[in-house]
Amino acid sequence: MFDSPRITMSRRLRNTPFTSRVLQHGASEFTAYNHMLLPTKFVSLEDDYWHLCSAVQVWDVSVERQVSIQGPDATRLVQWMTPRDVSSVAMDQCVYLPLADENGRLVNDPVGLRLAQDHWWLSIADSDVRLWAKGLATGANMDVVVHEPDVWPLAVQGPAAQTLMMRVFGKQVGDIRFFRYRQLEYRGHRFIVARSGWSKQGGFEIYVDDIALGQSLFDELFEQGVGLDVRAGCPNLIERLESGLLAFGNDMDSRHTVLESSLGHFINLDADIDSLSLPALRQERATGVKRRLVGLLLPAPDGPRTIANNAFAPAGSPVAEVVFSHNDHSHCLCSQAWSPRYRQQMASAMLEEPLASEQVVEVLLADGTRATARLCELPFDFAKLGIKANAQKI
Repeated sequence: MFDSPRITMSRRLRNTPFTSRVLQHGASEFTAYNHMLLPTKFVSLEDDYWHLCSAVQVWDVSVERQVSIQGPDATRLVQWMTPRDVSSVAMDQCVYLPLADENGRLVNDPVGLRLAQDHWWLSIADSDVRLWAKGLATGANMDVVVHEPDVWPLAVQGPAAQTLMMRVFGKQVGDIRFFRYRQLEYRGHRFIVARSGWSKQGGFEIYVDDIALGQSLFDELFEQGVGLDVRAGCPNLIERLESGLLAFGNDMDSRHTVLESSLGHFINLDADIDSLSLPALRQERATGVKRRLVGLLLPAPDGPRTIANNAFAPAGSPVAEVVFSHNDHSHCLCSQAWSPRYRQQMASAMLEEPLASEQVVEVLLADGTRATARLCELPFDFAKLGIKANAQKI
């Protein structure tokens, strides 16, 4: 019997100010994200899911590093990095910003916070945006300072998130609109608090910029959670797939364009803006998108039916023409999880046309058998698809 492999810690893979606390609260698995540790499981994937959907959790998401861009050319640089028009973003607003290079391919998909007319934070997914931003700014001789500030976000997510946050920060929490933020006082210090987070269960993100106060805040969120069944938690694969929340590096990455990644509704292709990626994306729209990120659903009433990677063919194809090849990367399975609520195996897949426009597709399962999966747009619209939910944990 071999021991489970271990990760050797070093300055290249950092703890967060809350790592010791999430370990005390039962974190059992981690992943590396932006050179830091991100919890991925506490009790189990399914138990964590049901709890998130019914109560409230406190997440250590310090891995959401902030790229600070400040100076007279700050908005010019941010606009150059994204094909979304940022000219009208308000000073208290958060905005989802696909970042793309000169070929229209994704670099990252952060949430941007406009802190002042000349100051932005990009709350990034897993890639080194700071280096890219510094390179662009240097090459274009822009008057900005780009750096990573000492900020370690906490998230409070779940149906009872607002109740818990009001117990700690006061009733003004209820006045924060979706994807807006306020600076709220905690023990004499003001934290940026946004109504945002990587779940669709409702919640907030607190941008902690003081370690000692942040650790006290973490502890107080549990002390004030009496009667709310508050737990430590983390982004949940089941919940995010059900909600259609994409993960850069899993569902799409730097090989894929913004349009291929089904993010076209977040950008402004016809806007009169100076964006590095717009010429390539306009050309791609004119010639047609060759592959697309789509959703797959496979009925699984008795539990998970794991789909093998890179194993797709049009449903109904003669057996002689169905070729399932693990070396064929023209089609790519991205993320998958079994939904205990809908009794379906959910997946995202990057499929080339014309397969991406099919209604059903044959997939190879991990056990070597084949099954027919349903193709659909993301996010999943289970009601429209006629798939009924189980109201509670079974």
